[in-house]
Amino acid sequence: MIGILGGTFDPPHNGHVALAEAAMRELGIDELVVLLVANPGHRPCVEDADTRQQLAEAAFAGVPLARIERDENPFTVDAVRGGRFGDAVFIVGADEGAAFPRWKDPDEILRWVRLAVGTRSGYPPPDLEAYGDRVISFELASPPISSNGVRERIREGKPIGELVPSDVARLIEERGLYRNRG
Repeated sequence: MIGILGGTFDPPHNGHVALAEAAMRELGIDELVVLLVANPGHRPCVEDADTRQQLAEAAFAGVPLARIERDENPFTVDAVRGGRFGDAVFIVGADEGAAFPRWKDPDEILRWVRLAVGTRSGYPPPDLEAYGDRVISFELASPPISSNGVRERIREGKPIGELVPSDVARLIEERGLYRNRG
């Protein structure tokens, strides 16, 4: 089975990596596709797609069976339509799981992939019962980190070493990324 972890990764952080590793371990995923959305339809990105791809490659370099794939589709439904990933699950955290009913064409997404929602201990899983067996959940130990929070710390000149993989922190520092923007 293929696991798809989609996102803007603006920047990727330890929560993304923890989500990927837990899904692989808990769901028996044979291959992980980290699907980098080049031009998302739901919000602008701070850094360009090439930069975000390099950061994602650095973030997931240590995750076995993971590969980065850049996707030009603006919405998840367009990325999975037609079953291009075969037997696949689309991996999200609980926060994105809770937002899933508001995604573009959620029923069409579930026609082509199942949704795998990672929940943290002590947090209630999102209510997705309406989608039946097309949604599965798994538990993970992940600190509450967001890309927005990482960008904010960078703008404030605070350290991010505990929030992102070391190679991501190094690239951000070397290139001066996120310092004066979003």
